[in-house]
Amino acid sequence: MSHTAHIPSHRKPRQRASKSALRAGVAGGVLSTIAVAGAAGPAQAEPVTQTIEMPTITAGLSTAVAASAQATQQVALDLETQAHEDAAAESAAKKAKKAKAEAVRKAEAKKKAEAAAKARAEAEAQERAERASRTAERTTLSAPSSSSSGNSAATSAPSSAASAPSSSSNATGSAAAIVAFAKAQVGDAYVSGGTGPNAWDCSGLVQAAYRTVGIDLPRVSQSQSTAGTQVSLDNLQPGDILYWGGAGSAYHVAIYVGGGQFVGAQNSSTGTVQRSMDYDRPSGAVRVL
Repeated sequence: MSHTAHIPSHRKPRQRASKSALRAGVAGGVLSTIAVAGAAGPAQAEPVTQTIEMPTITAGLSTAVAASAQATQQVALDLETQAHEDAAAESAAKKAKKAKAEAVRKAEAKKKAEAAAKARAEAEAQERAERASRTAERTTLSAPSSSSSGNSAATSAPSSAASAPSSSSNATGSAAAIVAFAKAQVGDAYVSGGTGPNAWDCSGLVQAAYRTVGIDLPRVSQSQSTAGTQVSLDNLQPGDILYWGGAGSAYHVAIYVGGGQFVGAQNSSTGTVQRSMDYDRPSGAVRVL
Protein backbone atom coordinates (compact mmCIF):
# COMPACT_ATOMS: atom_id res chain seq x y z
CA MET A 1 0.00 0.00 0.00
CA SER A 2 3.01 2.20 0.33
CA HIS A 3 3.60 2.75 -3.43
CA THR A 4 -0.06 3.26 -4.15
CA ALA A 5 -0.43 5.67 -1.31
CA HIS A 6 2.45 7.85 -2.43
CA ILE A 7 1.17 8.38 -5.96
CA PRO A 8 -1.99 10.29 -5.04
CA SER A 9 -0.12 12.33 -2.47
CA HIS A 10 2.42 13.25 -5.16
CA ARG A 11 -0.16 14.29 -7.75
CA LYS A 12 -2.35 16.33 -5.53
CA PRO A 13 0.06 19.27 -5.19
CA ARG A 14 0.18 19.55 -8.99
CA GLN A 15 -3.60 19.66 -9.20
CA ARG A 16 -3.72 22.27 -6.53
CA ALA A 17 -1.08 24.41 -8.24
CA SER A 18 -2.99 24.24 -11.48
CA LYS A 19 -6.22 25.27 -9.79
CA SER A 20 -4.47 28.12 -8.00
CA ALA A 21 -3.11 29.43 -11.26
CA LEU A 22 -6.53 29.25 -12.82
CA ARG A 23 -8.08 31.08 -9.92
CA ALA A 24 -5.37 33.75 -10.13
CA GLY A 25 -6.12 34.20 -13.76
CA VAL A 26 -9.85 34.61 -13.21
CA ALA A 27 -9.29 36.93 -10.27
CA GLY A 28 -7.00 39.09 -12.36
CA GLY A 29 -9.87 40.31 -14.46
CA VAL A 30 -10.19 40.82 -18.14
CA LEU A 31 -6.58 41.86 -18.65
CA SER A 32 -5.35 38.74 -16.99
CA THR A 33 -7.72 36.75 -19.11
CA ILE A 34 -6.33 38.47 -22.20
CA ALA A 35 -2.84 37.82 -20.96
CA VAL A 36 -3.71 34.20 -20.48
CA ALA A 37 -5.24 34.17 -23.93
CA GLY A 38 -2.15 35.86 -25.30
CA ALA A 39 0.01 33.33 -23.55
CA ALA A 40 -2.22 30.58 -24.84
CA GLY A 41 -2.11 32.09 -28.35
CA PRO A 42 1.56 31.44 -28.91
CA ALA A 43 1.17 28.02 -27.38
CA GLN A 44 -1.51 27.27 -29.91
CA ALA A 45 0.43 28.98 -32.70
CA GLU A 46 3.40 26.72 -32.26
CA PRO A 47 1.73 23.84 -34.10
CA VAL A 48 0.72 26.33 -36.79
CA THR A 49 4.33 27.40 -37.10
CA GLN A 50 5.34 23.81 -37.49
CA THR A 51 2.61 23.31 -40.05
CA ILE A 52 3.88 26.33 -42.03
CA GLU A 53 7.45 24.99 -41.96
CA MET A 54 6.40 21.70 -43.60
CA PRO A 55 5.91 23.21 -47.06
CA THR A 56 9.38 24.68 -46.75
CA ILE A 57 10.83 21.25 -46.05
CA THR A 58 8.68 19.75 -48.82
CA ALA A 59 9.74 22.50 -51.24
CA GLY A 60 13.40 21.88 -50.45
CA LEU A 61 12.94 18.15 -50.98
CA SER A 62 11.09 18.79 -54.22
CA THR A 63 13.87 21.11 -55.37
CA ALA A 64 16.47 18.47 -54.56
CA VAL A 65 14.46 15.81 -56.36
CA ALA A 66 13.97 18.14 -59.33
CA ALA A 67 17.66 18.98 -59.39
CA SER A 68 18.53 15.28 -59.24
CA ALA A 69 16.10 14.52 -62.05
CA GLN A 70 17.49 17.39 -64.10
CA ALA A 71 21.03 16.16 -63.51
CA THR A 72 20.02 12.64 -64.52
CA GLN A 73 18.33 13.98 -67.62
CA GLN A 74 21.43 16.04 -68.45
CA VAL A 75 23.65 12.97 -68.05
CA ALA A 76 21.32 10.99 -70.32
CA LEU A 77 21.36 13.83 -72.83
CA ASP A 78 25.14 13.99 -72.69
CA LEU A 79 25.39 10.24 -73.23
CA GLU A 80 23.00 10.41 -76.15
CA THR A 81 24.94 13.31 -77.66
CA GLN A 82 28.21 11.42 -77.22
CA ALA A 83 26.66 8.34 -78.84
CA HIS A 84 25.56 10.44 -81.84
CA GLU A 85 29.02 11.99 -82.08
CA ASP A 86 30.69 8.55 -81.92
CA ALA A 87 28.33 7.21 -84.60
CA ALA A 88 28.99 10.23 -86.81
CA ALA A 89 32.75 9.84 -86.34
CA GLU A 90 32.56 6.14 -87.19
CA SER A 91 30.46 6.86 -90.28
CA ALA A 92 32.89 9.57 -91.38
CA ALA A 93 35.82 7.18 -90.88
CA LYS A 94 34.12 4.50 -92.98
CA LYS A 95 33.36 7.01 -95.74
CA ALA A 96 36.94 8.27 -95.67
CA LYS A 97 38.27 4.71 -95.87
CA LYS A 98 35.94 3.92 -98.76
CA ALA A 99 36.92 7.13 -100.56
CA LYS A 100 40.61 6.32 -100.08
CA ALA A 101 40.13 2.80 -101.44
CA GLU A 102 38.26 4.19 -104.45
CA ALA A 103 41.01 6.74 -105.06
CA VAL A 104 43.65 4.02 -104.88
CA ARG A 105 41.64 1.84 -107.29
CA LYS A 106 41.28 4.69 -109.77
CA ALA A 107 44.98 5.53 -109.49
CA GLU A 108 45.91 1.90 -110.16
CA ALA A 109 43.50 1.70 -113.11
CA LYS A 110 44.95 4.92 -114.51
CA LYS A 111 48.48 3.60 -114.02
CA LYS A 112 47.61 0.37 -115.82
CA ALA A 113 45.97 2.27 -118.68
CA GLU A 114 49.01 4.51 -119.02
CA ALA A 115 51.32 1.48 -118.95
CA ALA A 116 49.24 -0.25 -121.63
CA ALA A 117 49.27 2.89 -123.79
CA LYS A 118 53.02 3.21 -123.31
CA ALA A 119 53.51 -0.45 -124.24
CA ARG A 120 51.44 -0.01 -127.40
CA ALA A 121 53.38 3.10 -128.35
CA GLU A 122 56.69 1.32 -127.76
CA ALA A 123 55.55 -1.69 -129.80
CA GLU A 124 54.49 0.56 -132.68
CA ALA A 125 57.76 2.46 -132.49
CA GLN A 126 59.70 -0.80 -132.43
CA GLU A 127 57.78 -2.08 -135.43
CA ARG A 128 58.53 1.12 -137.35
CA ALA A 129 62.20 0.91 -136.39
CA GLU A 130 62.37 -2.74 -137.42
CA ARG A 131 60.71 -1.96 -140.72
CA ALA A 132 63.24 0.80 -141.41
CA SER A 133 66.12 -1.47 -140.45
CA ARG A 134 64.85 -4.25 -142.67
CA THR A 135 64.58 -1.86 -145.58
CA ALA A 136 68.17 -0.72 -145.07
CA GLU A 137 69.53 -4.25 -144.78
CA ARG A 138 67.55 -5.40 -147.79
CA THR A 139 69.57 -2.97 -149.92
CA THR A 140 72.81 -4.42 -148.56
CA LEU A 141 71.67 -7.97 -149.22
CA SER A 142 70.41 -7.35 -152.77
CA ALA A 143 73.90 -7.12 -154.35
CA PRO A 144 75.09 -10.60 -153.27
CA SER A 145 71.73 -12.05 -154.19
CA SER A 146 71.97 -10.62 -157.72
CA SER A 147 75.54 -11.85 -158.28
CA SER A 148 74.71 -15.36 -157.10
CA SER A 149 71.89 -15.69 -159.59
CA GLY A 150 74.29 -16.27 -162.54
CA ASN A 151 72.98 -13.77 -165.11
CA SER A 152 70.30 -11.10 -165.29
CA ALA A 153 68.10 -13.05 -167.67
CA ALA A 154 68.05 -16.08 -165.42
CA THR A 155 67.29 -13.87 -162.45
CA SER A 156 64.48 -11.91 -164.06
CA ALA A 157 62.35 -14.95 -164.75
CA PRO A 158 62.23 -16.15 -161.12
CA SER A 159 61.67 -12.56 -160.04
CA SER A 160 58.57 -12.32 -162.16
CA ALA A 161 57.37 -15.64 -160.85
CA ALA A 162 57.90 -14.57 -157.23
CA SER A 163 56.26 -11.21 -157.74
CA ALA A 164 53.25 -12.60 -159.53
CA PRO A 165 50.46 -13.88 -157.28
CA SER A 166 50.67 -17.64 -156.89
CA SER A 167 48.65 -20.13 -154.96
CA SER A 168 50.06 -21.83 -151.89
CA SER A 169 48.61 -25.01 -153.32
CA ASN A 170 51.88 -25.22 -155.24
CA ALA A 171 53.40 -26.44 -151.97
CA THR A 172 53.44 -30.19 -151.61
CA GLY A 173 54.48 -32.68 -148.99
CA SER A 174 56.30 -31.26 -146.00
CA ALA A 175 56.17 -27.70 -147.34
CA ALA A 176 52.38 -27.85 -147.62
CA ALA A 177 52.13 -29.12 -144.02
CA ILE A 178 54.37 -26.31 -142.76
CA VAL A 179 52.35 -23.67 -144.64
CA ALA A 180 49.05 -25.11 -143.40
CA PHE A 181 50.22 -25.07 -139.80
CA ALA A 182 51.48 -21.49 -140.05
CA LYS A 183 48.23 -20.23 -141.57
CA ALA A 184 46.21 -22.01 -138.88
CA GLN A 185 47.91 -19.84 -136.22
CA VAL A 186 46.93 -16.51 -137.80
CA GLY A 187 45.12 -14.46 -135.18
CA ASP A 188 47.00 -15.96 -132.21
CA ALA A 189 48.64 -13.60 -129.73
CA TYR A 190 52.26 -12.56 -129.75
CA VAL A 191 54.12 -13.23 -126.49
CA SER A 192 57.86 -12.92 -126.10
CA GLY A 193 59.22 -16.43 -125.59
CA GLY A 194 55.87 -17.96 -126.61
CA THR A 195 55.90 -21.46 -128.09
CA GLY A 196 52.16 -22.05 -128.46
CA PRO A 197 49.64 -23.39 -128.64
CA ASN A 198 47.78 -20.06 -128.66
CA ALA A 199 50.60 -17.53 -128.24
CA TRP A 200 53.90 -17.30 -130.09
CA ASP A 201 56.99 -15.30 -130.71
CA CYS A 202 58.46 -15.26 -134.23
CA SER A 203 60.99 -18.08 -133.83
CA GLY A 204 58.63 -20.13 -131.65
CA LEU A 205 56.08 -20.23 -134.48
CA VAL A 206 58.70 -21.20 -137.12
CA GLN A 207 60.10 -23.93 -134.87
CA ALA A 208 56.64 -25.38 -134.19
CA ALA A 209 55.71 -25.34 -137.88
CA TYR A 210 58.81 -27.34 -138.83
CA ARG A 211 58.33 -29.72 -135.94
CA THR A 212 55.05 -30.87 -137.55
CA VAL A 213 57.13 -32.53 -140.30
CA GLY A 214 59.75 -33.89 -137.93
CA ILE A 215 62.40 -31.20 -138.35
CA ASP A 216 63.93 -29.71 -135.20
CA LEU A 217 65.09 -26.15 -135.75
CA PRO A 218 67.11 -23.99 -133.32
CA ARG A 219 64.95 -21.99 -130.94
CA VAL A 220 66.07 -18.43 -131.73
CA SER A 221 65.83 -16.35 -134.91
CA GLN A 222 69.61 -15.78 -135.16
CA SER A 223 70.25 -19.53 -135.46
CA GLN A 224 67.21 -20.16 -137.66
CA SER A 225 68.51 -17.62 -140.20
CA THR A 226 71.44 -19.95 -140.90
CA ALA A 227 69.67 -23.29 -140.41
CA GLY A 228 69.44 -24.03 -144.15
CA THR A 229 70.68 -22.93 -147.54
CA GLN A 230 70.57 -19.21 -148.28
CA VAL A 231 68.18 -18.45 -151.15
CA SER A 232 67.34 -15.30 -153.07
CA LEU A 233 64.12 -13.47 -152.26
CA ASP A 234 63.42 -13.74 -156.00
CA ASN A 235 63.52 -17.53 -155.84
CA LEU A 236 61.34 -18.33 -152.83
CA GLN A 237 59.31 -21.48 -152.35
CA PRO A 238 56.47 -22.07 -149.84
CA GLY A 239 57.93 -23.20 -146.54
CA ASP A 240 61.15 -21.15 -146.82
CA ILE A 241 62.21 -19.25 -143.70
CA LEU A 242 62.34 -15.47 -144.14
CA TYR A 243 64.52 -13.42 -141.83
CA TRP A 244 65.06 -9.74 -141.06
CA GLY A 245 68.52 -8.54 -140.16
CA GLY A 246 71.80 -10.26 -141.04
CA ALA A 247 72.22 -14.00 -141.51
CA GLY A 248 73.28 -15.25 -138.08
CA SER A 249 72.19 -12.00 -136.41
CA ALA A 250 68.54 -11.86 -137.50
CA TYR A 251 66.07 -10.29 -135.11
CA HIS A 252 62.89 -11.60 -136.76
CA VAL A 253 61.79 -14.64 -138.79
CA ALA A 254 58.63 -15.79 -140.59
CA ILE A 255 57.44 -18.47 -143.03
CA TYR A 256 56.92 -17.82 -146.72
CA VAL A 257 53.49 -19.25 -147.67
CA GLY A 258 53.50 -18.45 -151.40
CA GLY A 259 51.80 -15.73 -153.42
CA GLY A 260 54.29 -13.14 -152.21
CA GLN A 261 53.02 -13.47 -148.64
CA PHE A 262 54.36 -14.63 -145.31
CA VAL A 263 52.96 -15.69 -141.93
CA GLY A 264 54.73 -14.53 -138.80
CA ALA A 265 54.23 -13.66 -135.15
CA GLN A 266 54.98 -9.96 -135.51
CA ASN A 267 54.57 -8.16 -132.16
CA SER A 268 52.19 -7.67 -129.23
CA SER A 269 50.12 -5.12 -131.18
CA THR A 270 49.45 -7.23 -134.28
CA GLY A 271 49.86 -10.80 -133.03
CA THR A 272 50.26 -13.55 -135.64
CA VAL A 273 49.42 -12.24 -139.13
CA GLN A 274 49.57 -13.11 -142.80
CA ARG A 275 50.87 -10.20 -144.86
CA SER A 276 52.39 -9.29 -148.19
CA MET A 277 56.17 -9.09 -148.41
CA ASP A 278 55.68 -5.55 -149.70
CA TYR A 279 54.40 -4.60 -146.24
CA ASP A 280 57.77 -5.40 -144.68
CA ARG A 281 60.41 -6.68 -147.07
CA PRO A 282 62.64 -9.35 -145.44
CA SER A 283 66.42 -9.22 -145.57
CA GLY A 284 66.97 -12.80 -146.71
CA ALA A 285 65.72 -16.37 -146.70
CA VAL A 286 66.91 -19.92 -146.06
CA ARG A 287 65.59 -23.20 -147.39
CA VAL A 288 65.53 -26.14 -145.01
CA LEU A 289 63.49 -28.68 -147.01
